[in-house]
Amino acid sequence: MALTRTADPRKFPTATFADVLGGNADYAASYASAELTGWARKGLAVITCMDSRIDPLAVLGLEPGDVKILRNAGARVTDDVLRTLILATYLLGVDRVLVMPHTQCKMASGEEDDIHQAIWDEAGIDTRSVEIRTVVDQAGALLTDVTRIRSYPLLPKDLVVGGAILNLTTGRLEPQDV
Repeated sequence: MALTRTADPRKFPTATFADVLGGNADYAASYASAELTGWARKGLAVITCMDSRIDPLAVLGLEPGDVKILRNAGARVTDDVLRTLILATYLLGVDRVLVMPHTQCKMASGEEDDIHQAIWDEAGIDTRSVEIRTVVDQAGALLTDVTRIRSYPLLPKDLVVGGAILNLTTGRLEPQDV
C-alpha cells in the first residue's frame, strides 16, 4: 500500500488510515463499554514491549478492563513508565506490577551503537542523542527494571512487583527471581 501525505498536514490523512478507520467502524458497531471503567479490575499493571506479536490480554488470560498495559521498545522502566505507575497505583486500582519483556526482541539483538548504526544505514538519521536502551543481558535488565520500581520513593511501599520473560517460541511466561 502506498502511503501519501495530505496537502495540508493539519488535515487527518483519511486515505492513509482507511484500513484502520474501517476496522474501527466494525469494532464500534458492536462496542459495549458501559461496564468498563478506568479502574484495573485485577489490580495489575503490565509493562511489556511494543512488539506487535504480543497480545498482553491473551498472554495473561485477561479481558479489557482487567489491567493497565504500558508498552515501549524493550519493555523498559523509563521515567514515563514510573510516572504512569504513580497514576495507576494511586488513582486506578493497581497494586501489583508485572514487567514482561520477551525473547526475540529487537532491543536485545545488539548494542546501543548497533541500533543507531542500523537507523543511520536505513534512513541516514543520526539518533545518537536518543538513549535507545538496548538489552544485552535480558535477565540483568529485568533485574534493574524491577528494582527501579521497587525502590522508587513515590510508589506505594506495599506494591508487589515481579518480572517474567515471555517466550515467543512457546507462548509461556518464564518467571524470574529478581
